[in-house]
Amino acid sequence: MNLLNIMLMTQPEGGEGNPYQGIIMMVLIIGVFYFFFIRPQQKKAKDAVKMRDALKKGDKIVTVGGIHGKIIEMADTTFTIEVEGQSRLKINRDAVSPSGDTTVGQKK
Repeated sequence: MNLLNIMLMTQPEGGEGNPYQGIIMMVLIIGVFYFFFIRPQQKKAKDAVKMRDALKKGDKIVTVGGIHGKIIEMADTTFTIEVEGQSRLKINRDAVSPSGDTTVGQKK
């Protein structure tokens, strides 16, 4: 065998690497995004829906716009709340903020 044939049979230095390495890295990045961003957001949304479903007449709430009031009437998709000065506002159920200021099931 001549020297040229031997050199052509050897593997190149550095090599090609693992052909699946790029795919594995992309799957890992997507997994990290899912567990750190998407999953916690879904859990927050589920907790907010659960909190809104637990509301009943007499509960004090805060809307996403910052209006404080007490629920006096309930419908399928809306609440009627009473605010300062005996004013009544009709709001969507989704407008109730899931903040710590909302008192679910506690009459004060």
